[in-house]
Amino acid sequence: MTPTFVIWLLVIIALLFDFLNGMHDAANSIATIVSTRVLKPIHAVAWAAFFNFIAFLFFGLHVANTVGAGIVSVHVVTDRLIFGALGGAIIWNIVTWLAGIPSSSSHALVGGLVGAGLAKAGFSAIVWNGVSKTALGIVVSPVFGFLMALLLVLVVTWLFVRSRPAAVDRLFRSLQFVSASLYSLGHGGNDAQKTMGVIAVLLYVHQGGHAAFHVPLWVVLACQTAMALGTLSGGWRIVHTMGSRITRLSPMQGFCAETGGAITLFTATYLGVPVSTTHTITGAIVGVGAAKRTSAVRWGVARGIIVAWVITMPMAGLVAAALYACSGSVFP
Repeated sequence: MTPTFVIWLLVIIALLFDFLNGMHDAANSIATIVSTRVLKPIHAVAWAAFFNFIAFLFFGLHVANTVGAGIVSVHVVTDRLIFGALGGAIIWNIVTWLAGIPSSSSHALVGGLVGAGLAKAGFSAIVWNGVSKTALGIVVSPVFGFLMALLLVLVVTWLFVRSRPAAVDRLFRSLQFVSASLYSLGHGGNDAQKTMGVIAVLLYVHQGGHAAFHVPLWVVLACQTAMALGTLSGGWRIVHTMGSRITRLSPMQGFCAETGGAITLFTATYLGVPVSTTHTITGAIVGVGAAKRTSAVRWGVARGIIVAWVITMPMAGLVAAALYACSGSVFP
């Protein structure tokens, strides 16, 4: 295979991952607005896809730089390593999507990069600062989302304590359009950048590492488009888990969960931390449920989701390492 063919093959695989990421994580953007019946599912995914696409207009590329040059050393990156990383993430995404498990596409990709990097060059291949930043995000993002959503519920409840429930319901049905838009912006801003980083480091390596590491505009537009199309295709198995199996939501609670999650994603994207939108919105949904009463949260479902979070990085890493080991005849 010629180098040009290899580049485009890996770019297509990367965009396939981005598409699956959007489809797999569509529930993160629309679960609350669908479960509160503010929008029908088909309208909700179109709404989310639009804001996923325009997210690049609002955010820098800090997360893309972290994933592209801050997880695995650029000096060990090869076509074979990128193939293994993307393949591991894609396979794990498909497995969890078929099972209806809202695992993290972000951490599947990071796990794939780490697994393929370890298979190629051992521990010296890993940029531990970037990996530790990502690992910290696993813990901090759902906790921060939980606390922000819980605080918002308490504040909103206090502000509207004397208002008629029907009037509050109507108000927050309208406000959910805003909160869902903000969350979809955060989703597109953080998640699409991970694939941008992978494609950017691939191009950087094929240029001999002489030019400055950067993300071309065509890569930004391609990744945002793939993410939006994936979101448009929906992920209805996971919507059910996120939107109704964890806890039942009112429009006010949906607004608080989406707003708390959006604040978390905006903060993480600004800091360049590749957090999981799945972790974030789950923490926020649990937060609004716990604000009502702890028994309102189906803790068994939440525990199952947490288990999926814990095993995502190592499982994707193992699959990526296996693909790296088996692809030597294709990618020397």
